[in-house]
Amino acid sequence: MSGHNKWSTIKHKKAKEDAKRGAIFTKLIKEITIAARLGGGDPESNPRLRMAIEKAKEANMPKQNIEKAIKKGTGELPGTTYEDIIYEGYGPGGVAMIIEATTDNRQRTTASVRHLLNKFGGSLGENGCVSWMFDYVGYMTFDKDSTEEEALFEAALEAGASDVRENEEDGVFEVITEPKEFMAVKEALEEHGFKPQTAELTRIPQNTVKLEGEKAISMLKLMEALEEDDDVSNVYANFDISDEVMEKFSQQ
Repeated sequence: MSGHNKWSTIKHKKAKEDAKRGAIFTKLIKEITIAARLGGGDPESNPRLRMAIEKAKEANMPKQNIEKAIKKGTGELPGTTYEDIIYEGYGPGGVAMIIEATTDNRQRTTASVRHLLNKFGGSLGENGCVSWMFDYVGYMTFDKDSTEEEALFEAALEAGASDVRENEEDGVFEVITEPKEFMAVKEALEEHGFKPQTAELTRIPQNTVKLEGEKAISMLKLMEALEEDDDVSNVYANFDISDEVMEKFSQQ
């Protein structure tokens, strides 16, 4: 999980920088729109929409932008029709990758994803080629030093979490849930005063591939290039790259 956590930290740091330029708004608007289209415009009964709105607020998106995106999703306003696509493939050194995209043009997005994979030493694979290597879960982290361990464990398990564990390397407690239980567990923990550092639906690799040298750098450049693509919403990979290399990359 160290590689996953480290990349998440880098991604969130870059996302904050992107938010200042408004670059992240495009992806958030797409997510809000498709969430509203699939599950309705009421965030109370639509967990995906509720999560998308939370992320938009964290990025300081204006309220009117959020409301407009919801109305486009529900059909109250005219707008673009988006669809979700999941790509599977390989990065440098045989790293397994899952790429989630939201697009209004499947052909354009597929061509872009294939191009980026090829550019950095990877390849696009068939559906199902690597998805079995990942567990799709709700995932939250809590700062170890400021969180009362026993109280968190008790509250999380009572709320329906499937696992609570200590991650000494990253200095956090991790709470794992089934995807459908994620928002309920998160809200229950927040009601108990536990504020997560990280809270997301994610794909955790069951095993990892260690990368060093040029392959490690190529992998990180590929991750960054995919994350910067307007159509790509999430990227998951089972690489294991040293903290030193990842930290140095994040400062470039």
